[in-house]
Amino acid sequence: MTASLDYLVVLFGTTAGAQGARLGSDEKELVQLVWKVVDLTRKKAGALHEVLVRPERLDLTDECKETTKLEAESLARAPPLDQALRQFNQSVSNELNIGVGTSFCLCTDGPLHIRQLLHPEASKKNILLPECFYSFFDLRKEFKKCCPSASDVDKLDVAAMTEYLNLEKSSLAWRFGASQVEDMGNIILTLISEVYNHRFADPERVNYRFESGTCSKMELIDDNTVIRARGLPWQSSDQDIARFFKGLNIAKGGAALCLNAQGRRNGEALVRFVNEEHRDLALQRHKHHMGNRYIEVYKATGDDFLKIAGGTSNEAAQFLSKENQVIVRMRGLPFSATTEEVLMFFGQHCPVTGGKEGILFVTYPDNRPTGDAFVLFACEEYAQNALKKHKDLLGKRYIELFRSTAAEVQQVLNRYSSTPLVSLPTPSALPMLPPQFIPPTSVRDCVRLRGLPYAATIEDILEFLGEFSADIRTQGVHMVLNHQHAAEDGLVHTNDETRALPKEWIRI
Repeated sequence: MTASLDYLVVLFGTTAGAQGARLGSDEKELVQLVWKVVDLTRKKAGALHEVLVRPERLDLTDECKETTKLEAESLARAPPLDQALRQFNQSVSNELNIGVGTSFCLCTDGPLHIRQLLHPEASKKNILLPECFYSFFDLRKEFKKCCPSASDVDKLDVAAMTEYLNLEKSSLAWRFGASQVEDMGNIILTLISEVYNHRFADPERVNYRFESGTCSKMELIDDNTVIRARGLPWQSSDQDIARFFKGLNIAKGGAALCLNAQGRRNGEALVRFVNEEHRDLALQRHKHHMGNRYIEVYKATGDDFLKIAGGTSNEAAQFLSKENQVIVRMRGLPFSATTEEVLMFFGQHCPVTGGKEGILFVTYPDNRPTGDAFVLFACEEYAQNALKKHKDLLGKRYIELFRSTAAEVQQVLNRYSSTPLVSLPTPSALPMLPPQFIPPTSVRDCVRLRGLPYAATIEDILEFLGEFSADIRTQGVHMVLNHQHAAEDGLVHTNDETRALPKEWIRI
């Protein structure tokens, strides 16, 4: 799309809320699209086109009403976004008489119309954007190439560029959107004139999808490309994160979910973008919503990202070398589980990529099993079938299944590889408590919880007991560990027999 580019389609979007430098930052919906075609060969601009867009919520802010003069009554009769996009696509196709060899590209005033408005909203509404919305020219950057002495790009706007070129402003100043498109058309015609002889080449790109990948702890990462996202739903995947930041380009393997000390996701993620500009745009999505939850977005550092996603394991690198695979994490495996049992667990409807080669058991440094494993699936269909087996039994244990990421594989392996080795006591026939914790046999104020998840903590037990935890003695929860130092039972010592936990819970 360099020498053969024939047309530019100047595009301008308006939302029901903030405009200008804050466009898209308040999650308000698109309410207007304005465009016109510029013929780069004949150096002529076509007619102006406009379509109103009906938002799902007709709640125009005062800023929108004052700036755009749009009215809710007019918008209520307008087509929804998907129909408006089809109208735009059809209009451009008809005007250009698109055929073999005809090429065009969008041109916008800055990146916000494409990256912060159209892509995020289309993603939330499950609308597939036409191909043309995945590449565009930022007129401000093109202008800066021709006029390097002009203001910084982030301070430029249509009015500033028009004034710098000594062009007359549009006579449609009373029509918001239309006046900007008219002025942008004139700016483009001036830039491609013999005076500047500018050629529009190498448009910006929007990633079609997020690419998973690995990250080495030795890699150098620019601090200005990383953010921390907080408040994620616990079941979120890297694809969910990429969808939240749709329109911005995340680096390959740049979405890393964070885990707590027990190896569970803590609702945070580190995200690495391709450059500082995309990071800054990501920060503008602070408190935007993922479903019903708002997500907090803050600056982070390259070191923060490496602590989560950086890896040194050759085993993990080999496991993750198969690209475009969907990763599923298994938790709660019997310590004796084998690759054959895992393959049988998933069965024929969700075949594991490469058979045994597609399974990675997580172990301690001395090769003791942790109960975790990661499994590769070749496509989304197989992975979804696999996830339907969540909490199915393998042997006598129910297995937890989660969609996972390359970064999570690295993080889990890093966590267990740093676990200090301990000398294992000779396993006894029955788990034993320290003598001081054994209550008198005449007092029935202690209960035993059996079948705990292998990684259960005291906090998990207190949460499980809920209101009854108020009657537990100080330091009255005691973990019973097996010979592999994994939780097996839990003993809860209450304040007295009369206020103990429900009688049907008592095991002692």
